[in-house]
Amino acid sequence: MEYRSETTRSRDDLIDMLTAELKRIRDKVNELKIQVDQTRLVVDRERQRNNDVFTELRTVQDNLDTIPRQDIRQKYDEAIEARSRFATMSAQLEKLQSSRDQLEQQQTILSETLRRLQGIDMLPSGANSSGGEGAEVTPKVGASMNIVRIIQAQEEERQRLARQMHDGPAQSLTNFILQAEICQRLFDRNPARAAEELHNLKDVASLTFQRVREFIFDLRPMMLDDLGVVPTVRRYVDAFREKNDIEVKLDVFGDERRLESHREVLIFRSIQELIGLARDYANANEIVVRLDMSGTLIKMAVEDDGRGFDAEAAFAGEDGYHDPRVQAFITLREKFELVRGAVSVTSGENEGTAVRLELPAED
Repeated sequence: MEYRSETTRSRDDLIDMLTAELKRIRDKVNELKIQVDQTRLVVDRERQRNNDVFTELRTVQDNLDTIPRQDIRQKYDEAIEARSRFATMSAQLEKLQSSRDQLEQQQTILSETLRRLQGIDMLPSGANSSGGEGAEVTPKVGASMNIVRIIQAQEEERQRLARQMHDGPAQSLTNFILQAEICQRLFDRNPARAAEELHNLKDVASLTFQRVREFIFDLRPMMLDDLGVVPTVRRYVDAFREKNDIEVKLDVFGDERRLESHREVLIFRSIQELIGLARDYANANEIVVRLDMSGTLIKMAVEDDGRGFDAEAAFAGEDGYHDPRVQAFITLREKFELVRGAVSVTSGENEGTAVRLELPAED
């Protein structure tokens, strides 16, 4: 009885900790929602200002021979400032939206974990509710380990995104600034060369903008909120096919209905992650994605023809089967179980890998 009391106290302490953390996250989510709305208004204003300035800059480019150099320099400085402010505020908006989305996912996971934990009964193993002498107590608390794995996965994702931002858009913007300074120095010494560099700068700016848009889509596609999960998955598959030498087929069944936001996010992120795993670790030539939106269960499947693994041995933890995909599959399964879903993985060393997922369409 004393052991059972200590176990109950441990559970109560965990419940108290999760409750406090859930309240903190909810407060932060509400604060971020306000900041997102305010920042979005600023971004819209800066976008319009940036478009206006660059329209004027095109006029300057077409009339370089008739416009005084001082006016050209002034307009060019305005363009640089407008682009810089727009890029800065857009990045700030994306950061706020990303933080909000991540916290909303944590809020959903914590709410479900807390609900399940509060309903757990600490019963002796092999005994009924009336109890029994000498029975060993086996608490069914595994939620804390689930949370640890999920948090670790989220931190790894943040690190990956930080590296992508540093190596991609951030590096491109640095080059953009350097090239702008070169153009600025050439205005007085060599106007013709300055015009040429200005044209090149426009091409670099367009390329950088496209890369930023791709990064934003990978980070958090806005069309997921506007159009739903099916169009977003279609867009992602098309973009993935263009950027990678891998044939990706997508089959969608059922009506393209809308679901709760956290369910659409989970569906999209799961498909995104599984396609990435097939590319990075399986060396697949073909990936098939199936999404069935009909019925009370949303069903998904991602199959590849790449390098497989002994799934039974790997998930059993046998030595010699340490495929890097296994932990990702385990974490994905835990996420789905927290929202009453299911994940199954089938793979053989010469048979490719098939992952099937099910998610209730509603609570």
